[in-house]
Amino acid sequence: MSQVQTSNSDSQSHSLASASLFAITWPILVEQLSHILPGMIDIFMISHLGDDAAAGVSVANQIVVFFIVLFSFIGLGCSVVITHYLGAQDRQGAEQVAHNALGINVWLGLLISILTLFFSEQMLGLMHLPPSLLPYARPFLALMGGTLFLEALNIVLAAILRAHAHTREVMAVALGMNLINIGLNSVLIFGLFGLPALGVVGAAISTVISRAIACVAYFVLTRKLLHFHARFDSLWRFSRSMIGKILHIGIPSAGENLCWWTSFMVITYFIAQMGATPMATFTYAMQLSMIMMILSISIGIGTEILIGHMVGAGELERAYQQLLQSLRIGVGLTVLMSVLVVLCARPLFQLFTAQEEIIQAGAHLLLVSLILEPGRTFNLVVINSLRATGDARFPLYAGLVSMWGVAVVFAWLLGLHWGWGLVGVWLAFAADEWLRGLLMYHRWRKRKWVKYALATRAKLHQL
Repeated sequence: MSQVQTSNSDSQSHSLASASLFAITWPILVEQLSHILPGMIDIFMISHLGDDAAAGVSVANQIVVFFIVLFSFIGLGCSVVITHYLGAQDRQGAEQVAHNALGINVWLGLLISILTLFFSEQMLGLMHLPPSLLPYARPFLALMGGTLFLEALNIVLAAILRAHAHTREVMAVALGMNLINIGLNSVLIFGLFGLPALGVVGAAISTVISRAIACVAYFVLTRKLLHFHARFDSLWRFSRSMIGKILHIGIPSAGENLCWWTSFMVITYFIAQMGATPMATFTYAMQLSMIMMILSISIGIGTEILIGHMVGAGELERAYQQLLQSLRIGVGLTVLMSVLVVLCARPLFQLFTAQEEIIQAGAHLLLVSLILEPGRTFNLVVINSLRATGDARFPLYAGLVSMWGVAVVFAWLLGLHWGWGLVGVWLAFAADEWLRGLLMYHRWRKRKWVKYALATRAKLHQL
């Protein structure tokens, strides 16, 4: 790297250290919104093919998201470790992390893509999908899953850009990708302009095309903005030290996310036993729940970036105060957003379905979300901050106990055994989120993460 590039990186680190949460977070919010809305629009469009089609695609998409979460453990670890190096003004170390992360996700993405392409039906069988939903879920999963290597690349490249504070550029790519996806959905699902109507297959094809375009855009941006040139030798030349640092953060973080998704898939299995109508209600309610949690997701990621740089620079007291500020903002905005969604529950559900049974049941679920979402905010914001300090194992251990001992157990007990249905499942979600959220908050206030932050700083230059 030239001296000019190094100086630019150093000044960028200093400017980020003084950046406001709003400046970092608003592009992330738009980016996250651009991820969530197309999924809702997909379900909205596919729901016009029938509630069974929407429910089948939703279950198939859970498997896709499960693998995306698996890929994200490299992205999570990569992003945090890069912020540490940039906070310490070590651009060369940050670049080495990026090369290793990219190489790992290429191989992991190819492996998962091949497995999903050839074993999609068996994977859906594990979900005990109702037979009426299988014709919709199987082709969707084969196409979406068979090209997951593109998403594996996108996750790492976006994480690299985000860690360097290029959140606006990531936002722009995400917006462009999803606008393309929405446009192609309209054409391919319903067969506009004389093309054949492909239904759920059209939805999958449009997503694959938009992912490929986004992948090219991310490579161009990393080259132009960071002078990062992806090398072929990254596919086989790895640094054990760098991989260790990535995995130290990434594995516990992904383990916590994977634990949530596996427990969520088990709970989806419970709901599938309730029948196709509850499954459709659950599908639509989850889409609307994403609107309520989007602010917390964005604030959590923005806080993680800020705190990661503060840890790299040794500003631990500032990091402590940043989390408390972010949490106050996150909880307040989440409550406001949740109230707005609940007030508009019926018209929102009517966008997806005309069945009064589904609309009424869904509106009741969103009322329970007024209890659920503030607890979820504690997790999304505090866990990201703990991860940024290097304290990534505690959220995993707490998650294993709470997700399986509270969410899964009570979802079965309240939802199936006692017959409370989806309301019982939502109450189980709420109990889990509040328990973990308060545990995370207590750990932060007791400053048990400080020793991990100090150890992280000490290890930065141990190549």
